[in-house]
Amino acid sequence: MSEVKGKVVIITGASSGLGEASAKMLAAKGAKLVLGARREERLKKLVDEIKQSGGEAIYKTVDVTKRDQVEALAKAARDEFGRIDVLVNNAGLMPLAPLDELKVDEWDQMIDVNIKGVMYGVGAVLPTMREQHSGHVINLSSVAGHVVFPGATVYCATKFAVKAISEGIRQESNGEIRATNISPGAVATELTDHISHKDSKEMADDLYNDAIDSNAIARAITFAIEQPGEVDVNEMIIRPTKQEL
Repeated sequence: MSEVKGKVVIITGASSGLGEASAKMLAAKGAKLVLGARREERLKKLVDEIKQSGGEAIYKTVDVTKRDQVEALAKAARDEFGRIDVLVNNAGLMPLAPLDELKVDEWDQMIDVNIKGVMYGVGAVLPTMREQHSGHVINLSSVAGHVVFPGATVYCATKFAVKAISEGIRQESNGEIRATNISPGAVATELTDHISHKDSKEMADDLYNDAIDSNAIARAITFAIEQPGEVDVNEMIIRPTKQEL
C-alpha cells in the first residue's frame, strides 16, 4: 500500500514548474490534491488533466501574500476531503540583483512571497494537523538557503529563513508533524523569468544551462511523503550534477 494514496495534499504555486510536476506525480500515486496559485486558467487545466487520468483534485486561486486567501485554501481542503495531511509550500520568486541597485520593491516582494507566504501556509494548516495529531509540512528552500551568492543576497536571506522555519517546525512538532526542507539547485522552471537586472539575468541563465527537470524535485517530494509515519526526511539538497555551488 502506497503511503501517498489517499493523503490530502495542498500545493501552493501549483500552476507551473515544481508545483505542477509534483501535483501530477502525487495524483498518479493516489493523493487527493488541493492546488493553489494565482493563474486560474492554468490551475483549471491541470485539475482537468488529473481528473481525466483518474485522479482527485480541486483548485482555488490564491495569492500567498494574502493570509485570508491561504486560509481559504486550507478550508477548501477540509471542506472537500475532511482533513489535511501534507502542505507543500512551493510558491516563490527570485528577482536577483545586487544590493546597490536598491530594488526595494523586489526585496519586499521576495519577503512577502518567500517568507510570509510560507508562514501563512504553516499557520493555515497547523491547527488542523494538531487536531489530527499528524501532518507533514514540506518547504521549498534552495541551495541559496545554504550559501550566499553575490547579487542574490536578499533571495538567499529568504531561503535561509525557509530552512530555519522548516527546522523550527521539526523541533516544535512534539512528534506529531513531519517537516521536510527541500533545497533545489538549477531546475527548469519559470523562476528566472522574474529577474529584471540584466547582468543577474545573464548569470542565472548561464547557471541554468544545465538545469534539471522539475520531475527531479517532484520525486523528492513524493519520496518524503511516502515514508512511514515514524520516518521524517528532514533535509534534501538536489542540484544538477554539473552545478558547482
